[in-house]
Amino acid sequence: MAQDRDELNKRRQAREEQRRKRKKAQRLMRIRLIAAALVLIACGAGIYYMIGNTDKPAVSVEATLPEVEETEAPETEAPTERTANLEQAPVRVKLVAGGDLNVTDQVVWAGQEGGEFDYTKAFMDVAPILSEADLSFLNFEGNVCGAPYGSATTSAPQQMIEALKQAGVDMLQVANSCSITNGMLGLTSTLNNIRAAGIETLGAYTSTEEFERTKGYTICTVNDVKIAFVAFTKGVGSLGMPAGSEKCVNILYEDYYTNYQKIDKARIQSVLKAAESEKPDLTIALLHWGSEYNDTIYETQEDIVYIMQEAGVDVIIGTHPHRVQHVEYDDLTGRLVAYSLGDFFGDGKKDGTFYSILLELEITKDYEAGITRVTDWTYIPVYTLSETECDGDRRVIRIDNAISAYETNFVDKVTASCYENLKFARDRISARIVPPPEEDKK
Repeated sequence: MAQDRDELNKRRQAREEQRRKRKKAQRLMRIRLIAAALVLIACGAGIYYMIGNTDKPAVSVEATLPEVEETEAPETEAPTERTANLEQAPVRVKLVAGGDLNVTDQVVWAGQEGGEFDYTKAFMDVAPILSEADLSFLNFEGNVCGAPYGSATTSAPQQMIEALKQAGVDMLQVANSCSITNGMLGLTSTLNNIRAAGIETLGAYTSTEEFERTKGYTICTVNDVKIAFVAFTKGVGSLGMPAGSEKCVNILYEDYYTNYQKIDKARIQSVLKAAESEKPDLTIALLHWGSEYNDTIYETQEDIVYIMQEAGVDVIIGTHPHRVQHVEYDDLTGRLVAYSLGDFFGDGKKDGTFYSILLELEITKDYEAGITRVTDWTYIPVYTLSETECDGDRRVIRIDNAISAYETNFVDKVTASCYENLKFARDRISARIVPPPEEDKK
């Protein structure tokens, strides 16, 4: 079990006190030995002086110090890998997670200019948050498999993926409702195009052979912190995986194309067991689950949380409902569950889907305690700005910054109606993260 920081500090202070006492005792021992040596030498010289002028043979007195077995204190021994780790200061890693990026007509059109596509502006305001993290990731609910683009195919231009990379996104979850919207060819094209942009894909694979080779997880090491990532989806848009390709998407349920009631416990545990064999410092699961436009946390979701935590998962981050749902954090164990982060970038057609959060996690690796855990978390409220709420460009903005810009009459401020929407969204996010009992969660 993880130990709290006060207890760790007490243990550290006790060890420091013990080291100080050992060093003091060693210094006293050296002084005593030197003093004894000087006394013996002085005695020998006196005896020699007293008998030096007689006819008797001189008696040789050799000042001999008792042999003392030299021992080195533990802290002066050559450092082993273990002692080096114990003396190393804790390291921290910052992760940022975003919600769903939904590929729809409006999302695609947001980057269209004169027949070309450029999504740089769409992510410009949140790029500092994404790029300053050691790792950032979100759920890409779409395909990258060529024209036609938009809602009918859920296919996005390659320029959207490149803009995400430029904004600082390192990983994209591809296990979701749109994984096989365009069949296995569409999935393969999507994975290859995302990887070509330099972004890691999570939860989906081009073939059974690729799944067997990767074993369904991804390992990433940052600042000496080894993190295992797994990603699962509740289903693939009510479709069934093609025969022979069942392993190409990590799926939570056996009845994933019908009722979502029978958890595929064996499959979940198999992937997690394989990941744990790598001995990661921390394991993070990205889950596409729950119901769209719904605040209900279902019993099977709670069962999945239990199964995963029993198998070593430390952090669970959910998407798919398109609304922000509550975050649970245990400060004793460092375990965190965020049931849904909302829509990072989308249409905002329904109430509660035009705002979301960027979840920031602080991961600390404490070498002395042998523990790596989430030691802090916070969130940044974000908002999908529609074309009519500003200067005509749909983009993701930070809510607090936009409110401040409006109140200080900034030149690029939003409209008055959008300002009211932003304040409403900020309040609703706060209420959803830690919801009051019996609240209307509309």
